[in-house]
Amino acid sequence: MKKALVIGGGPAGLTAAYELLSKTKDIEVVVFEESDCFGGISKTVEYKGNRMDMGGHRFFTKVPEVNAWWDKMLPMQGAPTYDDIILNRPMPLSEGGPDPEKEDRVMLTRHRVSRILFDDKFYDYPISLKPETFKNFGFLTTMKVGFSYLGSIFHKRPEDNLENFYINSFGKKLYSMFFEYYTENLWGRHPSEIDASWGAQRTKGLSIIGIIKDVFGKVFKVKNRKVNTSLIEEFKYPKLGPGELWDVTASEIEKLGGTIIKNAKVIKVKKNADNVLTSLTYVKDGVETEVEGDIFISSMPLKDLVGGMNDVPADPARIAAGLPYRDYMTLGVLVPKLNLQNKTNIKTVSNIVPDCWVYVQDRRVKLGRFQIYNNWSPYMIKDLENTVWVGLEYFVNEGDEYWNMTEEEFSKLGVSEMVKLGIISSAEEVIDTHMEKVKKAYPAYFDTYEEIDTLVDYLKTIDNLYCVGRNGQHRYNNIDHSMVTSFEAVKNIISGNKNKDNIWSVNTEKEYHETSKEEENEAEVD
Repeated sequence: MKKALVIGGGPAGLTAAYELLSKTKDIEVVVFEESDCFGGISKTVEYKGNRMDMGGHRFFTKVPEVNAWWDKMLPMQGAPTYDDIILNRPMPLSEGGPDPEKEDRVMLTRHRVSRILFDDKFYDYPISLKPETFKNFGFLTTMKVGFSYLGSIFHKRPEDNLENFYINSFGKKLYSMFFEYYTENLWGRHPSEIDASWGAQRTKGLSIIGIIKDVFGKVFKVKNRKVNTSLIEEFKYPKLGPGELWDVTASEIEKLGGTIIKNAKVIKVKKNADNVLTSLTYVKDGVETEVEGDIFISSMPLKDLVGGMNDVPADPARIAAGLPYRDYMTLGVLVPKLNLQNKTNIKTVSNIVPDCWVYVQDRRVKLGRFQIYNNWSPYMIKDLENTVWVGLEYFVNEGDEYWNMTEEEFSKLGVSEMVKLGIISSAEEVIDTHMEKVKKAYPAYFDTYEEIDTLVDYLKTIDNLYCVGRNGQHRYNNIDHSMVTSFEAVKNIISGNKNKDNIWSVNTEKEYHETSKEEENEAEVD
């Protein structure tokens, strides 16, 4: 029997392991996870009964295979959630689905509200064409935004960096207001230094024109209109946060006979003279163990994978060593209330603002974004009606001044910035805080990234290596596309297809997996 060694217990690694075990009985599967929990950056952390989502994860996809997979692991709710009951709020229910008040293994339908906090005012994200937007702008800024956008239509810049990409899509004025500082804060680099492909991949054609089309599509009930993923108004979400999906998947893998080794950091991958991988070495409790295998599925960072591989040619080795990442820190802050007024028509428990997350465009603070976990799922909060659980998100580099802060120092910084932004009135209101860190959370598109095709071409020559997922491909994938890379890898393994192009081409096209008939019908219901 062949043995498949899967590196990483995040979305891509666990999807690959489950797919292999469920589609063939001829392959033994072993998963190596560096930490003591599942999900990678999609994990859920519990602290004193309150749960934190690392990075905020909306579950929405245009890929039917992924939707079916999610539904198998976590069936859609068949009864209202706790907050829907309190608010008497209607929400789509799945006939025969589980009751979230009685069962944990359930996927919820949630309202999507994401806004930008700029100049102490809320703006829709993406920017909408509502009267409130123009009221916030004021007449003069509205004129500047309009003429700036018109200028970008008639004078297109070469899209050889992210700054030019955004200016072509939104105009220079909106870019300077809503994209420039946030992007620099996120990546630690000015947008002019970042490859335009990041913006193209993440916005998937979103622009002022796209927003206008969406507005008129709704007004005139346009049939079969395509909905940009940044404009969706509802999404799926596991009852206990995104990590629940991967905890469930891990248990299903073990039921199918798979082996999962936690706290196992892979440090070496051995390759023979025929350019075939033969074994990996992992460290657990300070002890190194070598495991032989026939198939290697890697979702570990390309930098570390290639760095731990023997006899790699100079160019691919140099490119991998130079790949950049951005790391992530978050501070959970428990408060009795927020100082932000809910001026929307969306009902919430305790009438807090309805946002799942808020992008912070304020040069006075380091804070990049904050989540309000109450709005993701009522079951993320121990005391929903009397507390608000907020996650402050900071984008940092491992080893920098922020990364090296003690929990007390980081807590002091985060709380002081909440006060500065008017999120809370004073530090004395804070009940408790909790810090979390995630290494290599965001693969970045600069430095040697521009040569990544050379590295990918080399990795494709290793027949029994399959690179999947966000860090496994150094591509800023969402969960669904990370999963699809694993679907494709498993198809290749089972069929014997040695060509890896299908795995590496996932999510590289703007219209990858075009809207299906089923989704077109859903879009009509608006």
